[in-house]
Formats: sequence, C-alpha cells, structure tokens
Amino acid sequence: MKDRQAAIARELNVQPPFQSDAELQAEIQRRVRFIQDCLKGSGMKTLVLGISGGVDSLTAGMLCQRAVEGLRTETGSPDYRFLAVRLPYNVQGDEQDAQDSVDCIAPDERHTVNIGPAVQALAAETQALEGLAPATRDFALGNTKARIRMVAQYTIANARAGLVVGTDHAAEAVMGFFTKFGDGACDLAPLTGLVKNQVRSIARSLGAPEHLVEKVPTADLEDLAPGKPDEHSHGVTYKEIDAFLHGQDVGQEAFDIIVRTFEKTRHKRALPTAP
Repeated sequence: MKDRQAAIARELNVQPPFQSDAELQAEIQRRVRFIQDCLKGSGMKTLVLGISGGVDSLTAGMLCQRAVEGLRTETGSPDYRFLAVRLPYNVQGDEQDAQDSVDCIAPDERHTVNIGPAVQALAAETQALEGLAPATRDFALGNTKARIRMVAQYTIANARAGLVVGTDHAAEAVMGFFTKFGDGACDLAPLTGLVKNQVRSIARSLGAPEHLVEKVPTADLEDLAPGKPDEHSHGVTYKEIDAFLHGQDVGQEAFDIIVRTFEKTRHKRALPTAP
C-alpha cells in the first residue's frame, strides 16, 4: 500500500505537509513567484480567474492578487491586473459566499457572466440530449456548465491579452474531480501539488474568513442535486484523500476507492491520445 501511495504522490508532485509557519509562508511566496514568472514569461500582464465561492478559487485568487501587486511594485508598471470573474448559472445558491470571496480577494477588477442563457441555448440545440434519463441529461449539462465557464474566462482573457488561472490541486487531481476541458483547462495552475488541507491553510494564512476556509466543498453542477458535497461524489473524505497523498495510513476501503478512481480518471490528466 505504501509503495502505491508514494508512486501516486510522486506522479502528482504532492508537496509534503507544512511542518511550521515558516514552511507555509515559504510555500506561499514560492507560488506567488510562480504566478509572476508565468506572467513575465508570457509577455502578458493580466490574470483571469473564475471565483465560485469555494476555498480553492478563493486561495488562487488571493495568490494572484498578491502576485500582480508585487509585479506593479517591482516593475513600476500599473498594467499588471487581476480580474476576478463571477460565473453563476442563473441564480447561484451560495452567491453570498461567492461575493464574500471576491470581497476578500479585493481584485483589481470584478466581472460577472451569467452562463445560464448560453447553457440553455446549447441544450436546446443539442439533439443528442433528447430522450435521455433526467439524471444522465443533468450530468451531461453539468459538464457543459463547467466548459461554458471556461469559454467565458478565455473570452475575457483573449480580450485583455491575459492568462487563465486554474484551481486544480492534488486532492482533486487524484480523484479526477474536474471537467475535462472545463475547469481542467487553464494556462497556469498555482495550487498544483497541494492537498486540500494545505489549500485551506494558505487561505487562512492570507486572511480568509473561517466560513470560507472551512466551507463544505461542492462542484454544484447538477440541477437535480444542487450543492452536492464533493465527498458524497468521491465516496471518501478529503481528510482520507489528504492522508493517502501524504503517505499516512488510511482504511482499506478508502485506499481502494482512491486508487481505483485515480486509474479510471487517468485520461483526464493526460494530453489527447495520438497515433
């Protein structure tokens, strides 16, 4: 079991647990510099990120805002900007958390794109959705929501000559818990290699309010199960996933679920198959 855990952790570049506040602060600075290096290397000066109301986008947004503020100080150029984008599907159930997240980040710019009309228009034109069982149709359109959100972010990024920031981290990557070419699409992913508790620790250290740091994670993509917790979809808890990735003991059932899901979702973490 330990060998398999270690191999998966290496593949996902999992970072070891923070042993002190100094290590936590060093990791924050390393990831801020990573974002800055991505911008400077691209020749662009704008970052775009969708803010959902969850701790992942909150943490990534706080790192992004810190990165562009640092670049403005370092270069003397006011052109470095971070754009926080709200992407509700009509009316979002936890809209207040999303607004609290944006307020906490205090981004240079706030944008809102309601993806509801686009998703509904696409559904109306898609003959393949006709006659599907309600749960199957709902699942398909859930992934469509994630992809339309990324289309919106890239539209804004293209208009502003910017980069799109992703929020994937190791605890989601191991479970393949993202939509392929949806929230899995981005130009840079500054949370890569972190487990869920590390993401929370960074958010807390950066001053995020506790109700957002400890908020129950949800992708919230299915109309038939609004606000469904991620852990209900996983069949394991984030505490168990974090422990697995850090080489700690987990129960046999949790171990089997994580390994099985990791293998089943391998295609999501790979480039398109080619001859």
